[in-house]
Amino acid sequence: MAPSAPQVFAQISTAEPPPPPRRLMGRAVVLGGSMAGLMAARVLSDHADEVVIVERDPTPGAVPRPGVPQGTQVHALLPAGQTQLERWFPGFTDGAVAAGAPDFGRNDGRVYINNKLREVQDPPPPRPILITTRPFLEHQVHERVLERANVRVVFGRAEGLRFSETAVTGATYVPEGGAEPVHLDADLVVDAMGRSSRLNDWLDGHGWPKAPMRRMPIKLNYASALFERDESISDTWAVVTQETPGKGRVPRIGGVLSVERDRWLMLVAGYDEDRPSRDPAEYAERCRKYFPEMFGAIAEQGRMIGGVITYHQADSRRRDFHAVDRLPAGLVAAGDAVASFNPVYGQGMTSAMLHASCLSAWLQTGPDVPATPAKEYFEKVRVIVDAAWQISTFADLGLPHITSGQPRGYWMIRWAGDLLQRASMVDAPTCRELNRVTAMETHPAALAKPGVVLRALRLKLMGRI
Repeated sequence: MAPSAPQVFAQISTAEPPPPPRRLMGRAVVLGGSMAGLMAARVLSDHADEVVIVERDPTPGAVPRPGVPQGTQVHALLPAGQTQLERWFPGFTDGAVAAGAPDFGRNDGRVYINNKLREVQDPPPPRPILITTRPFLEHQVHERVLERANVRVVFGRAEGLRFSETAVTGATYVPEGGAEPVHLDADLVVDAMGRSSRLNDWLDGHGWPKAPMRRMPIKLNYASALFERDESISDTWAVVTQETPGKGRVPRIGGVLSVERDRWLMLVAGYDEDRPSRDPAEYAERCRKYFPEMFGAIAEQGRMIGGVITYHQADSRRRDFHAVDRLPAGLVAAGDAVASFNPVYGQGMTSAMLHASCLSAWLQTGPDVPATPAKEYFEKVRVIVDAAWQISTFADLGLPHITSGQPRGYWMIRWAGDLLQRASMVDAPTCRELNRVTAMETHPAALAKPGVVLRALRLKLMGRI
């Protein structure tokens, strides 16, 4: 009997060390050196003689890269993502703290839902929670990946794939500062080129079917700013606040994170026509008017470093490679090239790490990589994508500007979700179950267990929620 989706999810998200290296191929090429590409390269270093990462941004150090337009915004590494980093790079958390990541993050962050503070928290985790900027974290991963003797980076723009009748046999890129394309033969090519991936076009251009694309218009508007951390203004180290859709409420998201170099990174976000601007005065007014008090205090009294940076994401999207009936061998895709979600839920980096563990699980079965289409890999990735998609899109379907696309039974599922959310504000066991799902530590099916739902119903009948 085939394992269920929750069973596959548990196998992929394990904290157990990876199996011993097993050489299966000569060269692997990874297109894209962001988080998904770096994690894929780490896995492939156990299975290939050589791994070549093709990255278009030769930006040194822990600074934002042009290829990651949202890199200056708040990014969350979910606990499941940190588990995978520790799995693939033992001691990663300690190394990141030694490099400057804040080490006071445990479990005392504040969560507000509809301006109400959550009363309960999870038990303290065994290690500090990594809360950093995206460039800092990505740089730490980059350094660890390049410590692998068989991994190297070349800088340039990926231009296409090379095909035989049945397989992808390599990739082509134009080097940074050059004009002539370079061809790289490969037994496996990984598309880690993000939301703007051109893989479907390349497949179509060589007679292969495209992966079906699904989009959900979220119309998300972000604004983030850095501030010097000053405890005379606020003792905040981590705050997340959410105003959910409902009568008399405008859906908004906010966050304050204490990041490296003793700074706050503060985000405010809205949807559709609710757009934060780059004007510092408007940003401060928005923080004071719509968010918990520490937002206004930081924005009005703190020293801003740089300016307010905005970002807009029109939709969540996924490419369903598992649904393609004919795939070339020697090709996989990972990270946002497969699925990118509403970033307010923090699923992007963690999903990319879990995709890498899907790749490992497939390769450990010993496939003939240059001759075997990666259907098993994409089926595993489907489980991860479905779980993240369910968490984020079911919430986003309640946004007032989304008036269609709700699946059958949506309103019942939303009612149950709202019930669990309210229960999690006052009840530690419900909070723990909900947090494990939203942190991608366990499959969303865990929330459908009768005991979880009945507990929340009892709290409602007792008048506690």
